[in-house]
Amino acid sequence: MIAMLFFTACMPEEPESIPVVSVIEGGIERTYEMPESRTVDEFLADLDIEIGELDRVTPPKFIQLTDGTRITIVRVEERTECEVEEIAYQQRRIPREGLQPDEEYIVQTGKNGSQNVCYRITIEDGVERSRTQAGEPTIIEQPVDELIVYGSTQDPTPIPIAGTLAYINNNNAWAIKGNTQSKQQLTANSDLDNMVMSLSPDGQYLLYTAEPDNSDDFVNELWLINTSGANDPIPLVLTDVLQAEWVPGETNVISYSTGEVASAAPFWTAHNNVWTARIDPITGESLNPRLLVPESIGGYIGWWGTVYQWAPDGSQLAWSRADSVGIINADGEESTVANYPYLRTSGPWSWRTSLSWSWDGERLAFVVHGPPPGSEPVESSPIFNLTVGSPDGELIATVVDGAGMWSSPKFSPPVSEPGATYENGYLAYLRARDRIPTANGEYDRYDLIVADRDGSNARVLFPSENQAGIQPGRTGLTSHDFVWSPDGRMIAVIYLGDLWIIDVTSGAAYQLTFDGQSAYPVWSS
Repeated sequence: MIAMLFFTACMPEEPESIPVVSVIEGGIERTYEMPESRTVDEFLADLDIEIGELDRVTPPKFIQLTDGTRITIVRVEERTECEVEEIAYQQRRIPREGLQPDEEYIVQTGKNGSQNVCYRITIEDGVERSRTQAGEPTIIEQPVDELIVYGSTQDPTPIPIAGTLAYINNNNAWAIKGNTQSKQQLTANSDLDNMVMSLSPDGQYLLYTAEPDNSDDFVNELWLINTSGANDPIPLVLTDVLQAEWVPGETNVISYSTGEVASAAPFWTAHNNVWTARIDPITGESLNPRLLVPESIGGYIGWWGTVYQWAPDGSQLAWSRADSVGIINADGEESTVANYPYLRTSGPWSWRTSLSWSWDGERLAFVVHGPPPGSEPVESSPIFNLTVGSPDGELIATVVDGAGMWSSPKFSPPVSEPGATYENGYLAYLRARDRIPTANGEYDRYDLIVADRDGSNARVLFPSENQAGIQPGRTGLTSHDFVWSPDGRMIAVIYLGDLWIIDVTSGAAYQLTFDGQSAYPVWSS
């Protein structure tokens, strides 16, 4: 026992062990002694190892180190790179009136576009780990869709119609006579500009305007074509025509208003004049031109143009401007029927109300820009009221409050009912589904309304409540979305880009075109 104690007392003491910490950086592990207690942050500072703002350290910097702890440092870098990428074009198939059901062809070749796309790239220890798009791409070149047109297999229901119904489809003139299935394409150049469409009283001739060969010098050109389709269109040697129509009670006499080319949209400046001339329907020659209304600035915002409309007997000419409606009598004297604030628009256009005479010439229907419902400026008011007045201005009556900017009231021709002593008539108009539409008016949806001539007994004719509303659009200086048949028993209307006819009595609706490319219907005897 004594010997054992002596041996133990003589053995040297073992040295105290020093904690060891490992640091893994860039995939390389190094081991360090830690003589005294340290946090991760303090230990790395002792080693002069700097940590970047994006770098990740495990365990967290505030953790107290112990023997055997392994510190992992991931070096993180972010950078932005931009690349030019291709935008693939899309293929669109569009039905086209006038093609056979098995006929199709490419009218526009597709072309890919390009865009500059920037990415935020994350790199960890020299290896890319993520790539995220930074912001929206910048379009360098828009793609061009490939357009394929094909013949529709749909045919309209065969319905007899009175007179001649003409319209624009795919920027060509078409006519229907006798039966809804007797559609005939009158032009083939796809160059109608939607400024003028006017049928002669007997429905034999159609006036229209087309884009000129030289748009730098001319706004458009006026043409004439026989609605039988037997002859080619005839140029009338009249250019820069903003509005034209046939003069009632005259044979082959037209009136027209002109303008001149402007460098900015709408690319014309109106003269606000009215000329009349007798035209030779064979040669297109204009005979005995006469200036009826001299050139003028056309009132406020007159550069857009004045809308004119003849009375049924040709004795008076109604006009509408940005802020007023008036009459020019047979002596050339001008008088104002109604005044209202102009509409301030956000684009290069100016609102004009359409005009409609009652068949006996005793009433004139139009739209008045009404007072605002709140405190906004009067020129920004979203209120447009359907109004009927007498040509002398003594009677002005609001028929529908808030009907809408493009309500376009139209009196029907006289309607003879069996057993009735007197001829009757109706008033048709578009009424905005939102009774206080937005000020731009172009995006409103409307219902087609038919009422008695005084506005009473109004009823929705088309479309039904569960269908989308009619979306009017400007054609020419104002809107031309629907028209009465010459016997007052049907209405032709543009709905979702197609031509429909509606029976006024039964409400039966018949679709006549099926490609969504129709506009500007006109109807004559």
